[in-house]
Amino acid sequence: MGKLIYIADDDSNIRVIIGSFLRNEGYEVLDFDTGDALLERFFQFPSDMVILDLMMSGSDGLTICRKLRERFNVPIIIVSARDSELDRITGITMGSDDYLVKPFSPVELVARVKALFRRISLDKSTSTSDRLVFGELSLNLSTRECFFHSDRIDLTPTELAFLAYMFQNNGRAVSRNELLKNVWKFDFEADTRATDDILKRLRKKIASSNVKIESVWGFGFKLALEEKK
Repeated sequence: MGKLIYIADDDSNIRVIIGSFLRNEGYEVLDFDTGDALLERFFQFPSDMVILDLMMSGSDGLTICRKLRERFNVPIIIVSARDSELDRITGITMGSDDYLVKPFSPVELVARVKALFRRISLDKSTSTSDRLVFGELSLNLSTRECFFHSDRIDLTPTELAFLAYMFQNNGRAVSRNELLKNVWKFDFEADTRATDDILKRLRKKIASSNVKIESVWGFGFKLALEEKK
């Protein structure tokens, strides 16, 4: 049985097209015309992934994303006609793992869905150690949790994967394209600003620790330890 994906979009044509492409790839799909209907269903029968439009009647996509993220670690992809940097950052900040601007190719959406599932599977199966430590932070890859000392930090699946990859390459500068290839498993040219959005959110969440994600101008990022006074 294929993985179950819930779609919420008030445009029935988009729901039909997305659903058709995903079913052709072996996924099970249930679609909803409002985010509230999706949320009600999810609380009863959780899915393996959620795809949300932003602008719907009732609760908007950001509200649904936030409510899901408060209780669940489900992968979330936002699709929206809003294409400003602020909209993308807001979507990522609310807890989405990816943000795709309409109009988009259904083939690209399927590729992003596969990449997200592939990354989550890789996190669970290929790590040489279930526990990674850097400075005051530790990651438990079995339970998919991050800790600052004994305090748990809530991370989305993408945030955890990004941080795990950075931990495994600590001290080495990692390019945006490398992150897209090895974390999201994108095998096509993608918008590298997505990595910037994720890391902006990560920096905020780990700000209390001595672990810092430094920008390497014109290249990417690297981990560093801050000396506390």
